[in-house]
Amino acid sequence: MVREVSESCVDSVTMEMVAAYCGRFYANKQELAARRIEAIGYQVGLQLAERYTKERPRFADHLEAIKFICKDFWSELFKKQIDNLKTNHRGTFVLQDNRFRWLTRISLDSPLPTANGSPKESSTTSNDAKSAQAAGMHLYFPCGIIRGALTNLGVPCQVSAEVANLPACSFVIRIKG
Repeated sequence: MVREVSESCVDSVTMEMVAAYCGRFYANKQELAARRIEAIGYQVGLQLAERYTKERPRFADHLEAIKFICKDFWSELFKKQIDNLKTNHRGTFVLQDNRFRWLTRISLDSPLPTANGSPKESSTTSNDAKSAQAAGMHLYFPCGIIRGALTNLGVPCQVSAEVANLPACSFVIRIKG
């Protein structure tokens, strides 16, 4: 039996989770909200990697695991592959998604606390900068998913995200050890 969840439901749950942790649960503690959102993503990533790799042999090295994330894992989650993968061959990988689906539906109409806890409202800040700030809290969840999936695949790492131009974003993976 194939079990699927409507994409709009996943989008709504993700948006509500960020709003709840940033606005209600940890309104004055944005760093704590970010850690909780990332931790939820981490658990999701662990479980998804388990599901998507149960019929596969273990990966031989970090690069194989990263390629799996870019192709198969991303395709399962977002119905497309990562647009670009770069590496410095010393344990740092950059995954570029030129149209990250979870950032296409972010509304800038309502104020949302940013990753550094400051309000996004500023008359001197450009719309692009405001958009990038609003997107910041929404990227902790997918960072957690990536970190959880890679941890399950035997690749301990740190994952961060950067937004240059919405809805494009880059996920930076730094392998530990």
